[in-house]
Amino acid sequence: MCRNIKTLFNFEPPATDDEIHASALQFVRKLSGFNKPSKINEAAFEQAVEQITEAARTLIESLVTLAPPRDREAVSAKAMADSARRFGRA
Repeated sequence: MCRNIKTLFNFEPPATDDEIHASALQFVRKLSGFNKPSKINEAAFEQAVEQITEAARTLIESLVTLAPPRDREAVSAKAMADSARRFGRA
């Protein structure tokens, strides 16, 4: 799937509306193959982004876990370290 879509559930602080929208936009871009749709496809593209944003928000708000919320900074630091190790960046 799209590597740019990040996990948004069970973080402290919780995912913002902007983060949810950005993930929906990445998902629609991946499915459609358009980074920016043509004028003729723009309405369908934007409608899909809004529908997926709402579905994602509903999902995130409905999920339940007993695990403690994860720290965004710690997860980000780990991902950067993994990436550096994988791709040999210093």
